[in-house]
Amino acid sequence: MTDRLAPPPAGLQEDGSRLPAGPGGDGPAVRAMLEARRIALVGASARPGSFGERMVAEVARSPSRPALHLVNPRYRQIGGHDCVPSLADLPDPVDLVLLGVPDAALDDQLTLAARRGDTAAVIFGNAFQAPPASDGGHRPAVVGENPGGQPDGAAGRGAPGGPASLRGRLAATARGAGMALCGAGCMGFVNVAHGLRAIGYVEPDPLPAGPVALVTHSGSVFSALLRTRRAIGYTLAVSSGQELVTPAAAYLEYALTLPGTKVIALVLEAMREPDRLRAALAAAAARDIPVVLLTVGGSAAGRTMVAAHSGALAAGDGGWAALAAAYGVHRVGDLAELADTLELFGAGRRARWPAGGAAHGRRAGIATVHDSGLERAHTADLADAAGVPFAEIAPATTDLLAGLLDPGLLPTNPLDVWGTGSDTEGLFTGSLTTLAGDPAVAAVALAVDLVPELDGDQSYPAAARAAAAATDLPVVVLANLPGAIDQEAAAALRSEGIPVLEGMRTGLLALGHLLDHAAARVTPTPGALSPVSASAPSHDHASFPGLGHRKWCGIMEGPGPVETTAALGLLRGYGIEVARVLPAASEAEALAAAAEIGYPVVLKTGEPAIAHKTEARGVVLGLATPAALAAAYRDLAARLGPHALIFETVPPGPELSLGLARDAGLGPLVVVAAGGTLVELLDDKAAALPPVSEAQAARMLGTLRASRLLEGVRGAPPASREAVIRAVTALSALAADLGDRLEALDINPLICGPDSAVAVDALLIPRR
Repeated sequence: MTDRLAPPPAGLQEDGSRLPAGPGGDGPAVRAMLEARRIALVGASARPGSFGERMVAEVARSPSRPALHLVNPRYRQIGGHDCVPSLADLPDPVDLVLLGVPDAALDDQLTLAARRGDTAAVIFGNAFQAPPASDGGHRPAVVGENPGGQPDGAAGRGAPGGPASLRGRLAATARGAGMALCGAGCMGFVNVAHGLRAIGYVEPDPLPAGPVALVTHSGSVFSALLRTRRAIGYTLAVSSGQELVTPAAAYLEYALTLPGTKVIALVLEAMREPDRLRAALAAAAARDIPVVLLTVGGSAAGRTMVAAHSGALAAGDGGWAALAAAYGVHRVGDLAELADTLELFGAGRRARWPAGGAAHGRRAGIATVHDSGLERAHTADLADAAGVPFAEIAPATTDLLAGLLDPGLLPTNPLDVWGTGSDTEGLFTGSLTTLAGDPAVAAVALAVDLVPELDGDQSYPAAARAAAAATDLPVVVLANLPGAIDQEAAAALRSEGIPVLEGMRTGLLALGHLLDHAAARVTPTPGALSPVSASAPSHDHASFPGLGHRKWCGIMEGPGPVETTAALGLLRGYGIEVARVLPAASEAEALAAAAEIGYPVVLKTGEPAIAHKTEARGVVLGLATPAALAAAYRDLAARLGPHALIFETVPPGPELSLGLARDAGLGPLVVVAAGGTLVELLDDKAAALPPVSEAQAARMLGTLRASRLLEGVRGAPPASREAVIRAVTALSALAADLGDRLEALDINPLICGPDSAVAVDALLIPRR
């Protein structure tokens, strides 16, 4: 959930209302591709079971009835359609060329299409270029030789290489001709809204129509989502593969022009054209269209696999997290959560969420009705772990429930109603509708396993239908075991707009996304924000005597990390409290610095080559006397070198770390994390795109497990969250001014006290 939208890149409208054509002005070409009226099928075949045969059959099923031009020198006619030997034999350019040919033929065929003026192409094959035989290379299976295989993800074994590689040449050819290009290594696309099937693998016909626009790098995910039994219907489904030319953002721009698009689903392993993606996400958020995102490459192993799989650089998870937070994107952890969330959003009903998140002073959230006391407790455990709140129901609601329940059952939320089992339908219907009537309830769930009833009883589906008819809130069935669900009953409920969520954990997470989306709609949004620009500083440098913007930039022009005292001076200039520090290059200078600062002091190595002082045993705390400092300095100088820093001692308190990290696509990110040595041990961090508001900084801080330390433990006084928030927003201002000049900035630790948050060390690495 986000308190506002991050600004789109420079030159784009801040409310996201304008859909850009893209950096290459490819909007018309993308539309021509996705709404093609004249299609050339290169590699068309009459051989049963071949890729070329399936490609012809699938395109021929298109309800829009595009004109088909088959290309293969082996045939004169296929399935009643004339076939020509070459693209060159077609008299006029076409809107779309489907290249169902071996990788070795792609270069020539795409070059020919570009010269003819064809508008767009789909490359199904991997565009693999085998290494020389001396390197042990072998020729892989290609589209025409492996009719049963499916390209998976942004497919392709082997690095894409530079401009001289096959993939590089294909991209250059398409870009040079202004062509849109889907793939390589893709399944193609189905434009359900327009009635066009541009695929070479057999998919459902007709494909279910509905509100979801899907863009996935994975061909396997494309097929799985199109073939699922779930109630997920599409306006557009694209397997974009390697995205050699046309990125996911281009398909999003088009999908947002379709009136029927109400939900967007993204399954991505790399972030291409990030500025364009940000603009498309801003447009979706401005139109209140939820975006559900599944990414891979968050782990080191995952990033390595992405690079090997597609040759793409996976965005670090911090980059994806910051992007999602900025634009209210709903990140899911796996395909099961993705399916539950899409079915829930696709049903169309939105959760009720009172302004401020509370109803008459009570906590807002979901309500669930169970037929098992154990499963109710299990649901409560899972909801707590997922951070999905249960609504605090009113006394009047409690009284109404008490009148429905058998003796001994408690009228609470979550609610177990199973007692004698009499009048099951009436009991469950009454419980669901009563809970739905409570102002604090945002959505209601019939949390039963929906197993096939061997006696034919249909009380549970009937209760769900009756409750859905009695309220405009989301009413869902929340089951535990997908394999135990009565598929006939589930299909009937789904046909009536009642989602059946197929896992208790994933279903609760989906309901959490629904609540977050509703809460974001009622959260006040600040006014328009200016794009981040280092060339137009946002901070008033005149308030820092002798250190204007040019001076700030000047301290980052030397080789290697910026000297610690200069880095801390930069932070002080931006309003971040810093510990007082003086440099020393001899024992005498160290003693003089300590006398000026006042004992006790902290001694740290100041050697420029040592970035991480603690690891080098270059930090000595609690030096209370000149003799202790002198001895510590002599040891430090002998081991690490004479340059040292003398710090004032900051009173102990909880430790956090703040920093700026550069994402390859998004630029500088503001990061808040656990501090001290914990930063290396715990994966406890939050990242955001600058600028960061106070509300967003508070939300980032609230996501950290380490933030609980600020409340005070074992008798320690609480630390000031407000001081930490001020430090985060000040760092955000620094990022807005100087972010393009920074590779990284690490403040660790930030010691948090009752009235302050003090940076006691900083590592600043300029961007070269």
